[in-house]
Amino acid sequence: MQYRDQTLYLEDVPLADIAKRHGTPCYVYTSASILGKFQAYEQAFGSVPHQICYAAKANGNLAILKLLAEAGAGFDIVSGGELFRVLKAGGDPAKVIFSGVGKTAAELDYALEQNIRGFNCESEPELALIDSLAARRGVKARIALRVNPDVDASTHPYISTGLRKHKFGIDISEAESVYGRARTFQNLVPEGVSCHIGSQILDIQPMLEVFDKMVALAVRLRAQSLPIRSLDLGGGLGVPYHKGETAPPIADYIHAMCQKVAGHELEILIEPGRSIVAEAGLLVTRVLYRKTNGKKEFVIVDAAMNDLIRPALYHSHHHIVPLRQTDADKIVADVVGPICETGDFLAREREMPNVFPGDLLAICTAGAYGFVAASNYNARPRPPEILVEGDRHRVIRKRETYEDLIRGE
Repeated sequence: MQYRDQTLYLEDVPLADIAKRHGTPCYVYTSASILGKFQAYEQAFGSVPHQICYAAKANGNLAILKLLAEAGAGFDIVSGGELFRVLKAGGDPAKVIFSGVGKTAAELDYALEQNIRGFNCESEPELALIDSLAARRGVKARIALRVNPDVDASTHPYISTGLRKHKFGIDISEAESVYGRARTFQNLVPEGVSCHIGSQILDIQPMLEVFDKMVALAVRLRAQSLPIRSLDLGGGLGVPYHKGETAPPIADYIHAMCQKVAGHELEILIEPGRSIVAEAGLLVTRVLYRKTNGKKEFVIVDAAMNDLIRPALYHSHHHIVPLRQTDADKIVADVVGPICETGDFLAREREMPNVFPGDLLAICTAGAYGFVAASNYNARPRPPEILVEGDRHRVIRKRETYEDLIRGE
């Protein structure tokens, strides 16, 4: 994303042209960035046995899943619906890992039918259910236990998952006994160990402790004759949302991981999502009104919390830049949407260029957990999604209509 002659471009496409043609708000993604981040992971692993399973929950558009599938990605899913989307996009079921704490019998059976690579299991009752479903189909289900290593990811509490107080995983102190009981199930093959301590991790030091704990656990399990051949070390690598914030280079993160696993003949699985798609996406919106309440300035735009809920949900920060570069004086304002909630804001007390009704803005780093968490709250049709490829762009999801709002009712 860069300005050329004061016009903001994504790859070689002026964003204002997209807004003029397709309206606002709209999500726009760059294919070059998505593929570049995926290849950065691939290249960092080199010859180390590995599988990159893109976390479909970050952005599940079929075109993006297809882009990654064609590049060789596997997929980390957390629902039957995500599996359906991955398969529709051409994903290889043999590269799919099913994670999540509340898998239903119907979802598990669907995944067994599709012969996915394996399941990251989070409780003993889940093991028993998968065993019974696999027995009915006459198949063996490959499983890993998601272990909770009790390591603090030092991230937002809503996206931290690696402590004992969280709902995810099995306490590492209980893992060996649970694996011992798992081996008694006739239709399960406990061939892996899994963990995931949270999302938006900007410091890899806690991860080094996780890697040590996971490798040590795998070694102990192998000593008990369990056929452990893979370590799923989760995702969670963050991206910079704030000015001055930096994320660890992907290569440094992967090299540290590989060093910890070296010599143990274990395939490494990882589940990156945000770090592949977040910076590749933005939400284009148009200024509707300017409003002043006393000393309080408001910039009212046509995007809202139903389009991008992260600021309201996490108080997350997204850079907001004009599509037309300007030297106008700065203002400090709240950027808010039309939703009938005080919590409907995209930025608060934000220093930004002085903008006026009709001006176009780009809300940056919105490629992850943006559209996937969008809703029809206040009966608002969801925006389109557009993929930029060089000097061309295409609609990869149409804007919803009012008729779409009542479909199924």
